[in-house]
Amino acid sequence: QVHLVESGGGLVQAGGSLRLSCAASVRNFNTFLMGWFRQAPGKERESVAAISWNGAKTYYTDSVKGRFDITRDNAMDMVYLQMNSLKPEDTAVYYCAAADSYELYHEQGAFNYWGQGTQVTVSS
Repeated sequence: QVHLVESGGGLVQAGGSLRLSCAASVRNFNTFLMGWFRQAPGKERESVAAISWNGAKTYYTDSVKGRFDITRDNAMDMVYLQMNSLKPEDTAVYYCAAADSYELYHEQGAFNYWGQGTQVTVSS
């Protein structure tokens, strides 16, 4: 059983920063691929970033490259998403997800477990 809880969302002005955290309750966290997804109002959920089991490989969607940074702490069973230079179009509910995989995937279908989401709102 995998339980994921996101935190760190909120309201921020354009150009500001937020750090999202995801706490995982799972055995052998260090064998899981972790990812962040987001869903804006009226839009489909999309992949934002992913990180391999040991942190050696990462993926970012083009719109966040150079602004967002995904990291993980396997000793603490945590994954983070540092978001800088935020834009109004980053406004969405952000979800943490996990996949029992040693490969780096970013497609939604690859992820088995999902958190409840945290709201990020960027004002202009």
